[in-house]
Amino acid sequence: MKLRGYSVVLLMVCSLAPLAVAQSGHSNLNASPTNEQYVPRLGDIMNAVQTRHIKLWFAGKAQNWDLAAYELDELRDTFDGVGKLILKHGQLSIPQAIAATVKQPLDALAAAIKAKDSPGFVKAYADLTAGCNACHQSAGHPMIVMQVPTVSGTAFPDQDFSPKK
Repeated sequence: MKLRGYSVVLLMVCSLAPLAVAQSGHSNLNASPTNEQYVPRLGDIMNAVQTRHIKLWFAGKAQNWDLAAYELDELRDTFDGVGKLILKHGQLSIPQAIAATVKQPLDALAAAIKAKDSPGFVKAYADLTAGCNACHQSAGHPMIVMQVPTVSGTAFPDQDFSPKK
């Protein structure tokens, strides 16, 4: 249980690290701080995407539309950042993959959140999750399969997802 909490803290710290624009997803962990910046690997950034994906679900399921809108904005920002930071993963163009697989579901989520439309949110979230899985397939990582979270709130035991009145 403690390890999960440390993982979330580490993930948050890593997501706040300065990002440098790079042409590949390879980081140089041995880079000198005087001449090169650390560039997170694609998998490290995708951990931040996964966290936002989970938190977006919990907020939407709780009908906390303000929090869902916030998490959606954070998720979009993370996708935008990865598309600028890592241009290619193998032969896959990351910006093109993001545009092809998650842009439309993110827009549908925004519309559902704005309308406070729970069924629309659930559908758009499922479409986003399917888009993530399509991207993983295209990247040659079919073993990475995302799903709608099945456990309510335990991934973030320190956060209350209920709307404030």
